[in-house]
Amino acid sequence: QVQLVESGGGLVQAGGSLRLSCAASGRSFSSYTMGWFRQAPGKAREFVAAISWGIGASTNYADSVKGRFTISRVNAKNTVYLQMNSLKPEDTAVYYCAADRWGHESQVTTTSYNIWGQGTQVTVSS
Repeated sequence: QVQLVESGGGLVQAGGSLRLSCAASGRSFSSYTMGWFRQAPGKAREFVAAISWGIGASTNYADSVKGRFTISRVNAKNTVYLQMNSLKPEDTAVYYCAADRWGHESQVTTTSYNIWGQGTQVTVSS
């Protein structure tokens, strides 16, 4: 089983960019579908993006981030990334990395993933 550590959060102005990283320790990272979720104050944790395991990994995005965010992975580095462009104040949240072995990129619920990181704060100022 892998363990996950997110990094790359911070404060950015609206219209700016950030790249989040999620480093996985443990074995068999390439067999895990990876997801990014976010949770704003007072709101439920919501799906942002997912990337499947295997060669030619497929991706899936929430409508709210399509065209602005890109999820990618480098299995040789045991790392998944979330490139966030054209950030908006409503993107402000704690961003969490999640993993599910042999999962599918269509998994968009928190209960679909059984491994979570500790989260990284992203704040977008207007």
